[in-house]
Amino acid sequence: MNNSLNKHKRADGACKQIPLDRHQREIYNINMPELSRFLGITIAMYFNDHNPPHFHVLYNEYDAEIEIKNLSVLDGELPPRVLGLVTEWAKLHKEELINDWNLLQAGEKYNKIQPLV
Repeated sequence: MNNSLNKHKRADGACKQIPLDRHQREIYNINMPELSRFLGITIAMYFNDHNPPHFHVLYNEYDAEIEIKNLSVLDGELPPRVLGLVTEWAKLHKEELINDWNLLQAGEKYNKIQPLV
């Protein structure tokens, strides 16, 4: 189940992306704590989210879910340059991402993670 606010299912089952306005992003970030932000990229995780362990990436009108274990895209899409930056950042912070995943699944306070730059 995708909890992303900017995807809406069409009658044929396909998802179309709808850009989030500022107010929607504020609501989105309340429901999904922000772990890090750099170069216009927001990294976040939901409390008590579905497996496999993953994080969410928001960039302009794009969003994606990235699996922590192998850094593959589970859902959504990002521009190639942004995906490269996110992958580079996640490789540096994999242990912290797993730790935050475990904390958020338990409903506990998470830790912010240093940005890429």
